[in-house]
Amino acid sequence: MTKLVILAGGLGTRFSEETETRPKPMINIGPMPILWHIMKFYAAYGVTEFIICAGYKQYMIKEFFANYPLHCADVTFDLKSAKARVHDSVVEDWQVTVVDTGLETMTGGRIRRVRDYIGDAPFCMTYGDGLSDIDIRALLDHHEKSGRLATLSAVTPPARFGELDIQDGLIRQFTEKKNDSERLINGGFMVLDPKVIDYIDGDATMFEHAPLRRIAEMGELAAFEHRGFWQCMDKLYDKMLLEKLWHGGAAPWKIW
Repeated sequence: MTKLVILAGGLGTRFSEETETRPKPMINIGPMPILWHIMKFYAAYGVTEFIICAGYKQYMIKEFFANYPLHCADVTFDLKSAKARVHDSVVEDWQVTVVDTGLETMTGGRIRRVRDYIGDAPFCMTYGDGLSDIDIRALLDHHEKSGRLATLSAVTPPARFGELDIQDGLIRQFTEKKNDSERLINGGFMVLDPKVIDYIDGDATMFEHAPLRRIAEMGELAAFEHRGFWQCMDKLYDKMLLEKLWHGGAAPWKIW
C-alpha cells in the first residue's frame, strides 16, 4: 500500500498570526486542521498510511491524533473514578506515524529521518500546508509509467492581484485576477522512489535544492502537469480564501 509522507515540521514564520501557538499544519480550515484535510484527500484515493515529519510544536500533532477518537464521539466522564467512556466513535481507518524530525531540520533532512518508516516501495510526499484537487490515482500511474526516480506535480500558481490596463499613462480599466497558465511551479504532491533519499546529505539539505536538481539533471524527475485547483496556505489571506471555499461548500479538495 502506498504511504504518504507529509512535511509538517517548519516554523511557519510568514504565518506568525497563528503559528505562535501551534504548528502551521494544525491551523484550522473549518473545524479541522489543514493537515487533516490533506489526509482526508489522499485517503479518498486509498492512501491511508501516513508518516508525518513533525518538528515545531510536534507534541500538538501527537496529542491531536492521540485524542482523535474523542474529537469524533460523545464521551461520558466519570470524574470520581477518573474514567471516560467513548460512545459510538467513528474514526478513519488510518495508520499515522508522527516523527519528531527536529526543530531546525530542512525538508530533505526530514525525509531522510523517516527513511526507516517508508519501506522499499515508491511513496507519496507533500507539504503540510497545500491543498489541491490533483488526481492522485493518475499521478501514481504517471509515475509508474515514467519509470523515473521521482515525479513532481507542476501546478499553476494562483493569482494574487488584479491587473491594470494602462494606456498612454492612464489606467483605462481594472481586470480580474487570473492565473498565469503558462507558468508552472513545484506544487508538492510528489511520488518518490526511496532511492532519492540517497541524494540527501543530512539535516541541512533542502530537498528542493541539490537533491531534486541532481535528479533532474540525471533525467530522473518526471513532471505531472496539473492545471486545476492548487492553493498553499502561506499567509493569512490564503487561510481566509480556503475558509471561504470550505464554508461555502465549494472546496475542490473535498472529495470524500
